[in-house]
Amino acid sequence: MNIFINTAWANTNSNSQSNPYSLAIMLAIFAGIFYFMIFRPQQKRNKIHKELLNSISKGDEILTNGGIIGRVVRITETGYIFIILNEKNDTSGNEILIKRDCVTAILPKGTMKAL
Repeated sequence: MNIFINTAWANTNSNSQSNPYSLAIMLAIFAGIFYFMIFRPQQKRNKIHKELLNSISKGDEILTNGGIIGRVVRITETGYIFIILNEKNDTSGNEILIKRDCVTAILPKGTMKAL
């Protein structure tokens, strides 16, 4: 039984030579994977959302983060949007003020009437 124990100790004490750049190469590979899997898709989503926010105009029907659907009445210079929730006689309705960043999507025309 002593023979096996000595052999095991002999194997653990052996010196192994490794490449000094292997850690740096491995970190660079993980950084590349992290960039292409997380940062790049998030940047694309932010760019698309910014284009959506810049394309909002009066009369568009929009959907907010909170699930509110309304028609844009006015757009202020400070980044706020007045939307009307329901239209009665095409002139009056419930008008609310929201932050422009809260817009999730621009809906096709006629969506409010279809609901």
